[in-house]
Amino acid sequence: MAKRDYYEVLGVGRGASVDEIKKAYRKLAIQFHPDKNQGNKEAEEKFKEATEAYEILSDEKKRQAYDQFGFAGVEGGGGRGFGSAAFHDFSDIFGGGDFGDFSSIFEGFFGGGRRSSGGRGSAQRGSDLRYDAEINFKDAVYGTKLELEYSHNASCQTCRGTGAESGSGKKTCGACGGSGQVRRSSGFFSIASACPVCHGEGYIIEHPCKSCGGSGLVKKHQKIKVTIPAGIENGRRISIQGQGDAGPNGGEAGDLFVVIHIRPHAYFERDGNDLYCVIPISITQAALGAELEIPNVLDQKIHLKIPAGTQDGKVFRLRGEGMPLANSHHRGDLYIKIMLKVPVKLSNRSKALLREVADLEGEVTAPNPVSLAELRKR
Repeated sequence: MAKRDYYEVLGVGRGASVDEIKKAYRKLAIQFHPDKNQGNKEAEEKFKEATEAYEILSDEKKRQAYDQFGFAGVEGGGGRGFGSAAFHDFSDIFGGGDFGDFSSIFEGFFGGGRRSSGGRGSAQRGSDLRYDAEINFKDAVYGTKLELEYSHNASCQTCRGTGAESGSGKKTCGACGGSGQVRRSSGFFSIASACPVCHGEGYIIEHPCKSCGGSGLVKKHQKIKVTIPAGIENGRRISIQGQGDAGPNGGEAGDLFVVIHIRPHAYFERDGNDLYCVIPISITQAALGAELEIPNVLDQKIHLKIPAGTQDGKVFRLRGEGMPLANSHHRGDLYIKIMLKVPVKLSNRSKALLREVADLEGEVTAPNPVSLAELRKR
């Protein structure tokens, strides 16, 4: 079958830039990649065709020769299959965005397979851990100290995290030659996978440490104290560096994240650093006015002046009586909503007095509804 023009294969014009050629090839390589089209010969051929076109058009000299002389100008350059020269820089093609994993896929198919410095055999950072702590509302106001108990992976002290008994060491895995990978041929492709003998580490521990079984890690139960700052918010995370799981192969430990959950208060609700509560008052207090003593969130008595004629639902603002601002001497505000408490049972004397007031005030027996505009003013 006659070969198609390389520009036609990639779907770009002859004046296409290198970036446009890369973008076109990346799209085709993802679409027809053998790993995503196993057993599909047509996809395999299209993948090979696109790769050959990219090899020529991405190289300035080869592209110039192809543009001038056609296939004859690149004889011996194109159609070489999947040699390493054609794939010298996959990170440049597939290293960004959603295509980051393709560099490792291509490396496995086309002659790579050496473990990088971040491979399984090298030191790796340990996992971060999460601890959910519940505190009282007052603890969030004042701040407190918590003692946490938890288990985590710690470096084995017997072998100092090496996984080998004292005096022994590690030897290069004979099955993979220290690469951590073995290869098998599958038709046109050579497929790499983790070595089943060393599990991808590239080495074998001849005499594993009895304390950790060769992992270099042991479970450790520990207690630590954590300072909870005054004014902390619900759901806030406190980071404690180096108190997570120890890393494999002597890697640094991860962090411990303590997530704070605040138990609700019986009377106060919080919005940021402001507090809200509802205070009941009597009809006479609302009508005549009153001086009240009410507790704040710190259980201190504060004075609240109720003006005569206060209506049900009226909100008073007391500055500086809310939650403390973290790392500050300032506090939020306290908002107090008035709830008019109507007596359920009255004595005969009380009823008589209220009837007398009603007669004096000339109470309306056929009231008009209150306008929404008036309600909004309140």
